[in-house]
Amino acid sequence: MAFTQEEYSRWYITQALFKLMSEYEFEKINVTDIVAKAGVGRATFYRYFKSKEDVIIYYFEHYTKEFVFTQRYCPRCREDYINLVKNILKMFKKQIEPFRLIRKAKLEYIYLDYLNKNFVGLFENDYPDENIYKPYIYSGMLFNVSMKWLDDGCGESVDTLAEMIVSSIYSH
Repeated sequence: MAFTQEEYSRWYITQALFKLMSEYEFEKINVTDIVAKAGVGRATFYRYFKSKEDVIIYYFEHYTKEFVFTQRYCPRCREDYINLVKNILKMFKKQIEPFRLIRKAKLEYIYLDYLNKNFVGLFENDYPDENIYKPYIYSGMLFNVSMKWLDDGCGESVDTLAEMIVSSIYSH
């Protein structure tokens, strides 16, 4: 996947914010700090983002695109769903440090909002006849399990968690 100049600029800003979050409290970080760390101008920041929180949303969007790009199948059976959840958990675990920083800054609500929005969109497009609460059940479960798993140092095996998650929702 080739990056455009816009994607590079956004990514530099994102990496700068997370680097600063590892050193300072989120509330004390300002746009001037971020652009200095990223090596871009303030105008570049505001061209792509309205706030520091928008940078975190971009981070989620970036990894969602990467994840969707690597998933080449549509789940059709229980085993497919288990594999899909395993892949989601593996990606989460690979990104554990940014999630720790988000949790430390008490910004988990951004992650939950992102999950809710994307699950609702997925259900509206792919499963329009499903119960309107179902996407919130899925996003809430993924959010709560991933946050507990993060708090526990991701010690539980991916296989065990994937089996537990799929068993709780798979009815076919």
